[in-house]
Amino acid sequence: MKQPILIKFGQRIRELRKARNLSQEQLAELTGFHRNYIGMIERGERNPALVNIEIFANAFGLNLSELFIF
Repeated sequence: MKQPILIKFGQRIRELRKARNLSQEQLAELTGFHRNYIGMIERGERNPALVNIEIFANAFGLNLSELFIF
């Protein structure tokens, strides 16, 4: 069963990616993650480590608290 927080976080990542007109592959290049990992995050299938969350925030030019505005 997917955890609600993982689903919300994944939706936020997808929302930010699409707002910047980025494909999953382009976001993968920005973050250094594999595009499959990006997809799994967006679907709420992975629980990213705190260091990876910071990488996402930096890729979007946000601080951590802004990243968690659901």
